[in-house]
Amino acid sequence: MTQSIQSNTVDKAARRFRHATMRDFAQMQKIYAHARTLMAASGNPTQWGTAFPRESVILDDIANQRAMLLVDEVGGRERILAQFALCPGEDPTYARIDGAWLDNDSYVTIHRIAASGLVRHAARDCIRWALKHYGNVRADTHPNNKIMQHVLESSGFARCGLIQLLDRPTDTTRIAYQRHEW
Repeated sequence: MTQSIQSNTVDKAARRFRHATMRDFAQMQKIYAHARTLMAASGNPTQWGTAFPRESVILDDIANQRAMLLVDEVGGRERILAQFALCPGEDPTYARIDGAWLDNDSYVTIHRIAASGLVRHAARDCIRWALKHYGNVRADTHPNNKIMQHVLESSGFARCGLIQLLDRPTDTTRIAYQRHEW
């Protein structure tokens, strides 16, 4: 491993991805709470509000091995740097789009991505990992989530149009993105 310039940074090579387990649940809840606070402070208070993702959603992601973690190790202790749900198969929310997807090929969807704030570019690292392993990736975000729009667009995703969430009565519009590694 190379020595880092700053003593409080960690070599990116030490980072790895793994599935979340029930042991990670409490820390994952803290990271989602941190993300909700940041979202609200940056002008996006309604996408996740004060309670999303619900506890049952996180538990379901863990149980079905959709919850992925970007981790590293410092001082012999593992740290969660970021987390996301990686959902294979067709997403029912994406069946109708005001616009057009890049293609109709098989894809995975990234949902509920959140960084712990311990390192820079952790969300981007998660997206790169998904692209490397799956090639065709879709995601969506709230029109007020300028940070995630920037992360997706700077990661080469195309803005494909607008979709409407199926699981809530209000604030349903999301910007849909896709990137397909040909």
